[in-house]
Amino acid sequence: MDVAALIVGTVVGAGIFRTPALVAANSSSETAVLLAWVVGGLVSLVGALCYAELATAYPHPGGDYHYLTRALGRRFAFLFAWARISVIQTGSIALLAFIFADYATEIAPLGPASSGVYAALCVVGLTALNLAGVRQGKSVQKLLTTLEVVGLALVVGAGLLVTPAAGLTTAPAAAGSTAFGLVMVFVLLTYGGWNEAAYVSAEVHHRRDIVRALVGSLVAITVLYVLVNWAYLRGLGLSGVAGSRAVAADLLERAVGPGGGRFVGALIAMCALTSANAAVFTGARSAYALGRDFRVFAFLGRWHAGPRTPGNAIFAQGAVALALVLFGASTRHGFETMVEYTAPVFWMFFMLTGVSLVVLRRKEPMVARPFRVPFYPLTPLLFSATAAYLLYASLAYAGSGVLVGLGVLAVGGGVLILSKGREAEGGT
Repeated sequence: MDVAALIVGTVVGAGIFRTPALVAANSSSETAVLLAWVVGGLVSLVGALCYAELATAYPHPGGDYHYLTRALGRRFAFLFAWARISVIQTGSIALLAFIFADYATEIAPLGPASSGVYAALCVVGLTALNLAGVRQGKSVQKLLTTLEVVGLALVVGAGLLVTPAAGLTTAPAAAGSTAFGLVMVFVLLTYGGWNEAAYVSAEVHHRRDIVRALVGSLVAITVLYVLVNWAYLRGLGLSGVAGSRAVAADLLERAVGPGGGRFVGALIAMCALTSANAAVFTGARSAYALGRDFRVFAFLGRWHAGPRTPGNAIFAQGAVALALVLFGASTRHGFETMVEYTAPVFWMFFMLTGVSLVVLRRKEPMVARPFRVPFYPLTPLLFSATAAYLLYASLAYAGSGVLVGLGVLAVGGGVLILSKGREAEGGT
């Protein structure tokens, strides 16, 4: 249940309140919209099955970093860990903190710098919570995830209350309705985050519980996403969803009046807070694994036995995320662009993690695998091909901005060369 709450809390973030309008705008019918969300769940399930085998065969707090290390070598895996702790994960924490801050400001403004203040408090508070201990972090995660799911269930209920407006449910979508590939990019981004379960695999007593948590949570998320989008379509129609800038707020306002918009604002703030807490919890695990393998980052590889947390890694992660918040508060557009342009780096390593499954099957055939992915090798190849497509799509979207992500990797490569790849004792 702890792992399932972590997965649901990570995946179900602010995206479900933003991407449905983009999906509807590029779909030809309501059926196509719902089908896209079902396909997104199935594709995510394929990836989850691959991760289930890796996590049960190689339980380790480093997650993807550990798999890449064993399959492709430590220096290559170093670049992944560097990108994760310098921009990808810390940038995600900061961005989620700003989403929380925007909606918290709407509810209780703190002055001209309200958004920056709320975002900083979010990072500091969640970092302190997870430094206090694994029990505190997971308890808050379960509570927030429960409230989040209840809130989305109320959105679905609003769809039942609203009588479909005449002419809206059959209205054609906007231009570009056949761009199913673009639709899947939006859908899979909204499903993103389930792989974070790999970073707590070493802390789960029974390995097959990882399989149950991954599969069970993704089935639940798929059902929830399909129901939420059905509610949007029933209450606003295809054109209404496609043209909405705040689809959940528009639906709730139709159902219960102006108070519905305020409820959605609070719900989105809570969803962002839930995802941010999950990102803090899992992100520090890969930093800890990096510290265990490379002397230059050895201070990150210390596990605090009392609270059962990688305390130094959590603290360092919080410091980087807070620095990004301070930067984002001064140049908000630049911050959002920087985080967005890291997507190609993420999808590249995601694809290579799928490849690692095939490599490790050949390289280490004697390793015990409590769970084996079905239909091997088709399943990992399908997963890797999907990630490769999203890498291509993100490169096409980012344009010249991809240089930001490549620049991060180049700096990491420089650090690796300067450190001469000296690895700490007790590594992987």
